[in-house]
Amino acid sequence: MDATHRSPPDLFKKWGALAFAALIALWLIWPFKSVPTGNRGVITTFGAITGIENEGLVVLPPWKKLTIFSIRAEQADVENAEGSTSDTQPVRVSMTVRYSIATDRVAEVYEKYSHNGDLSSYVQTATQEIFKSVTARYSAPDLIAQRARVSSDINSALRTKLALYGAQVINIDMRSFSFSPSYMSAINEKVTQEQLRLGAENKLKTVEAEQKQKVAVAEAEASAVRATADGEAYAQLKVATAKAEALKIQNAALVQSKDVLELRRIEVEQTKAERWNGQLPSSIYAGAPIPFFNVSK
Repeated sequence: MDATHRSPPDLFKKWGALAFAALIALWLIWPFKSVPTGNRGVITTFGAITGIENEGLVVLPPWKKLTIFSIRAEQADVENAEGSTSDTQPVRVSMTVRYSIATDRVAEVYEKYSHNGDLSSYVQTATQEIFKSVTARYSAPDLIAQRARVSSDINSALRTKLALYGAQVINIDMRSFSFSPSYMSAINEKVTQEQLRLGAENKLKTVEAEQKQKVAVAEAEASAVRATADGEAYAQLKVATAKAEALKIQNAALVQSKDVLELRRIEVEQTKAERWNGQLPSSIYAGAPIPFFNVSK
């Protein structure tokens, strides 16, 4: 068959292949690129960094390459990092470190450490190293009592360390913090003993308070009884004094007027005379007085 008289299927194949090749070529030389939000575009020319682009549209010639580099917040989990206190107690910690790449260090990080902004391996290694150095400065009791200060020291040292890699620390979340089982058991025993001691002291204080209260009540009751007795004695003294004063006044009156007794005797005899019916007694014993015969005139 003549080449000028090819069948339609052959023509379709030819033009399809040409179209596909054209699309590939167009894709390779397409100058319009974009950098998503939260990223930077690293421009390289034959492998060398020649520029950093911000978010948005980027126009590139075919001989340049655009690599998307993240500056968003990243997370590195550090599990069971081990350290030792100044009193040789082993300690473990699990932390989550959130960080991001400094925007003015993108080219440096791309060239030395990461082509996409992921520094999790560096962060994990640095965190474990910092944790060991910080815990070695504290004793086990201080590490427990001053946990906030320990966390601050780790945060400060880690910021300095990660700055060497072009990263900045956003925050550190200390998820777990533990000692060896034997040491934790000793701590729990100490806490239990301390609670028992405090409980005994509180009970003793309660008993002492109750005893003081009983003493106070007894003293108050004794004071009340004493006050009652004093009042009764005082009242009796006053009554006796009043009687003595009355008797004294009466005796003085008798001494001053001797006729009072005679007057009273005459009044009694007069009362008897007024009541006599004029009859003498039928029997008079020897020596018995005869009524009214001994009335003095």
